[in-house]
Amino acid sequence: MLRKIVFFILILLSCKINAQSSIPLIPKPKLVLLEKAPAFIISKQTILIAPKENPEFQYLNELIEKHLGYKLASNSINQKSNNCIELSLNPKQKMEINEYKININTRKITIEASNSAGLFYGIQTLSQLINQYSTNNSPIPALKIQDQPKFKWRGMHLDVARHFFPKSDIKKYIDYLALYKMNVFHWHLTDDQGWRIEIKKFPKLTSIGAFRKESMVSHYNEQRFDSKPYGGFYTQEDIKEIVAYAKEKHITVVPEIEMPGHATAALAAYPEFSCTGGPFEVGTKWGVLDDVFCPNENTLNFLKAILDEIIPLFPSEYIHIGGDECPKIRWHQCVKCQSLIKEKGLKDEHELQSYFVTQIEKYINKKGKKIIGWDEILEGGLAPNAAVMSWRGTEGGIAAAKAKHFVVMSPGSHCYFDHYQGEQKTEPLAIGGYTPLEKVYEFNPIPTELSTEESTYILGAQGNVWTEYMDDFSKVEYMAMPRMAALAEVLWGKDNSSNYTDFKNRLQLHFSFLDKMKVNYSKALFEIKAKISATDDHLLKVELVAANPSSSIFYSLDNNNPTNKSILYQQPIIIEKNTTLKAASFDSNVQKSAVLEQKFEIHLATAATVTLKVEPSNSYKANGAFSLVDGMYGDRGKFGRDWLGFSGKDVLATIDLGSVKKVHSITVDVLSSPASWIYYPKQIAISYSENGIDYSADSIISVQEIDSLKGVVKVEIPPTSIQYIKVNAYNQGKIAEGNPGAGESAWLFIDEIKVE
Repeated sequence: MLRKIVFFILILLSCKINAQSSIPLIPKPKLVLLEKAPAFIISKQTILIAPKENPEFQYLNELIEKHLGYKLASNSINQKSNNCIELSLNPKQKMEINEYKININTRKITIEASNSAGLFYGIQTLSQLINQYSTNNSPIPALKIQDQPKFKWRGMHLDVARHFFPKSDIKKYIDYLALYKMNVFHWHLTDDQGWRIEIKKFPKLTSIGAFRKESMVSHYNEQRFDSKPYGGFYTQEDIKEIVAYAKEKHITVVPEIEMPGHATAALAAYPEFSCTGGPFEVGTKWGVLDDVFCPNENTLNFLKAILDEIIPLFPSEYIHIGGDECPKIRWHQCVKCQSLIKEKGLKDEHELQSYFVTQIEKYINKKGKKIIGWDEILEGGLAPNAAVMSWRGTEGGIAAAKAKHFVVMSPGSHCYFDHYQGEQKTEPLAIGGYTPLEKVYEFNPIPTELSTEESTYILGAQGNVWTEYMDDFSKVEYMAMPRMAALAEVLWGKDNSSNYTDFKNRLQLHFSFLDKMKVNYSKALFEIKAKISATDDHLLKVELVAANPSSSIFYSLDNNNPTNKSILYQQPIIIEKNTTLKAASFDSNVQKSAVLEQKFEIHLATAATVTLKVEPSNSYKANGAFSLVDGMYGDRGKFGRDWLGFSGKDVLATIDLGSVKKVHSITVDVLSSPASWIYYPKQIAISYSENGIDYSADSIISVQEIDSLKGVVKVEIPPTSIQYIKVNAYNQGKIAEGNPGAGESAWLFIDEIKVE
């Protein structure tokens, strides 16, 4: 008898698992049970039953019309039907906040919740089911779904200061958030490169601050400009319209008004609130600019008057004040600032920023609101009631939570959607970095360093879309989607990152939904993944994996693009000489993926053993120490995934060539991009040994030499018997005042160490 019971339970569990893995719902519901009852068919005869005064009633019918081309007839909540969709809203039900339940059988579909938000989330789930089944003339399976969100703050950010997007695009963006049950839209409205919100008391903020004379094109490092005036802004009526639109979808709009840094656009309009008096022009370069608000009484009154117009427009609990990347060089040189530091008994400029933020917080608190800011607001002391948005890793969020402040996690390593998500050679230009879909999905907003009590201060997380390299909305879509879907599932409450394969399978089915919505989403998911490692005899081994296990991979080593007539991949590829590998996946002889292209350059250290004294940052760890000898070179125009990155730390790499070899040169690749906080090392020291004990004197290369060599540092020596090589690259340490990220730890990026 016991064996029969266990067998029956296993069958039920199997049904549950199969239902959840085969039905493409994103985010994945907490519980999905596949029933044995016949499925439900939506037709023109189906009746929609709901209280007509409920706004979700009309919204559901509009979604049905979008999916199926017709609206349903409606009926009173009290009338019964055997072919109906019923919305049941009962505040007295014993349900969790925003929980919903769906019951589908052959007669009807019922969505029930205790509040409107829960009902809305149930409608989004039904919308995805209708898209998957009814639009293909298939019945919707009989299901029971019980679901609710895990995190309170499930957000997406959009920067409209670098590039401006009209109301229609903002509404689309809000629609995407609603689709994935996200509930916070963080709207970055002001920055050095543009002020985007009308302030009636200060009209020059938009007449001057909303327009710049030109914009950067290509990457920041190239310093090229298009000579085209650019700008735009939202009127207060526009703002009201968008806030109302978001509210209908149970999304809170949190505005960001940057202060005290990222203020050049405002100072171009009102230079009297700076330290120097100007004149200024709206920023045309990306990055961080030196001129910031002077934190005196006049400036505080100016910003308070702006907030007087901002706060009534946004019913959100929080007002985001930025607070990030505020250079202190002007304050250090400003007589007024130094006098204020002395008057208030402050230690330094960091405490001056804390004083400024605290004054703003007090004013916002009096207006019934709270402030949230980037994690720099921790420096010099956190304002009493402030919440923190942790972007420079998770450390700021951990510190804030331990101090009993609320936190929104948004670390660059997992939540910055302006980073590359696929192979840089085939991706649109981005700021750098590498944040693929799988990395987003593995994110856990609650750090393990927090206790159970401390973790209650983690409100949730959000994805950030900074638009320096997104000059039209289709690029925003491409960078946000489908990473937004992955983050949405994280925040709704996925079990663990090992479910990624299941998520990926559901996502591929879900793409048909995005196709119908005409979303320009990234297809990096379909990329071939290449794993590079060393063979026992120190050759390079390349293993290729297609996104779809049933796909075939064809490749070439002759620099020609692969076709279904090229070499069929059946086993790891061994690279023995300089070559360019190109590969693509095919389904039924149709190319599915973009072409993976990788150039390999073989040298004496290729596939050698490398040890690092200090490991690289998790954000830029590429293939670990092996990246230094894998025969692949980091792209200097689209830097990111092939470089090892070290924040504030030196690099000590030791290479074992495996045997004694005649060497005549050693070349090290390093990178510089000050706008991204990446600096050449102060110096590089290279030494070598035959036995691993007795090393040569260091060959020292200064930063000036590194700069003159454009980061490709080559040390030539007389032909020498060598087995061991040490490369020591010394980090610049703290970034100097007057530079982006001043006071922060510099990044040191290093790639191939070539030995000939």
